[in-house]
Amino acid sequence: MAENNIIDTIHYDQGGELIEVANENGVGLNRPATRKEIHTKGLWHRAIIVAIVNDENKILIQKRSKTKEKFPGLWDLSTAGHVHFGQDSISCAVTEIMEELGYMLPKKVGVQDFRFMGSFRNQLSLSDTFIENQFYDFFIYNLNVPLADIHIQKEEVEEVRYATIFEIKEMADQGLFHPRTEWIQILYRYIARF
Repeated sequence: MAENNIIDTIHYDQGGELIEVANENGVGLNRPATRKEIHTKGLWHRAIIVAIVNDENKILIQKRSKTKEKFPGLWDLSTAGHVHFGQDSISCAVTEIMEELGYMLPKKVGVQDFRFMGSFRNQLSLSDTFIENQFYDFFIYNLNVPLADIHIQKEEVEEVRYATIFEIKEMADQGLFHPRTEWIQILYRYIARF
């Protein structure tokens, strides 16, 4: 109980979500830090990206809000987010889908529903005070989500739509996608099997 109080104090005193600090190999150090501290100091941490793929092999993509701190107005995968302190990547993926897309997943969502496609390192320095050192866990979630059932979180997402992997590749080539695009070839190989 005392540990939770300490975490709550850090959370409220410094503001923002708590993220688990990782080492340069992506292993969590069981140490919380605020989002601001993570990015100011360039601390390693984990994040998730999820491609929601429907039965037509189209991928749900989102346009990032123009108010986002990084890469505003660019397109991105279905959902992405930092893994919070005390959270695993799967529960983070579920949370981000529900928060950003406002879509309630079925009650019986399990680990087996999220196909883990790999993890990769991403380093990016946007300024002297914003350094992104992340490990992305990439998941594919096969789900038919009607666009009418999505209720976007306006602070995070401007719009959503479905796109083919070829459209996504073209958008990325034109600089319309978040520059973290290592997942495109992995997703292409996955879809090409069907």
